[in-house]
Amino acid sequence: MKKRNGATMIVTTILIVLVILWQMAAQAGLINGQLLGSPLGIYHSAVIGLTKGQLLYDTWVTLCETLFGLVLGSGLGIVLGLVLWFYPRTSDIVEQFSILLNSIPKIALGPLIIIWFGSGMVSKIWLAGISTFAVAMISACAAAQEVDKDLLNLFKSFKAPRAMIFKKLIVPASVPWIFSIFRINIGFALIGAVVGEFIASENGLGHAVFVAGSLFDLNSVWLGVIILTLMAAVLTWVVQLIEERIVSWKVQQ
Repeated sequence: MKKRNGATMIVTTILIVLVILWQMAAQAGLINGQLLGSPLGIYHSAVIGLTKGQLLYDTWVTLCETLFGLVLGSGLGIVLGLVLWFYPRTSDIVEQFSILLNSIPKIALGPLIIIWFGSGMVSKIWLAGISTFAVAMISACAAAQEVDKDLLNLFKSFKAPRAMIFKKLIVPASVPWIFSIFRINIGFALIGAVVGEFIASENGLGHAVFVAGSLFDLNSVWLGVIILTLMAAVLTWVVQLIEERIVSWKVQQ
């Protein structure tokens, strides 16, 4: 924990120094502020967006799309991946299909999803979910197969039913993998939601970034990128916090 906090402080310090140098270079004319933006310009864009209320609304829309897509795609993938433990022969076939699905660029599926589900929030949730499903299922399958063989043989030696083995051994042993899946899929879900907003949307950070880029408003583009980065970081921190609470609870039990 102390090492993690120390690393966080170092990264934060480096970022602050880089931001200060960026602003000083822009003010001194060493870089083109219109082309690269500036921290002060980003701040002014944030103030304008917060004053109008659009920035908070766009952030909320993208956050909801990301969370729903993350839970939907990762949840279904994890459940299916773990349940396939009961069917080892079928799991190999399904895993190959998942790898094939995961290799498809999700941006190529964007227009299809938009046509099928419209330009509203539902299509962005589907894109975010599709972006996370395959990774979750492949990882869950691997988690079920990596269970300690000695423990598995111990359960079998007592002639424990497969349902009991699944409940008492497979699922608990897969908990660290499950949290890793959610941490990894945060980025994929966010990408899926933003790609959908780029293609067709009236709200969301992806839509705001797309419009700002079309108008050559680099400060607003940077603002959207920063908020998306912070969103991913906060969601990752929340998942890590939940994981630590659950792991500590298991240890106490």
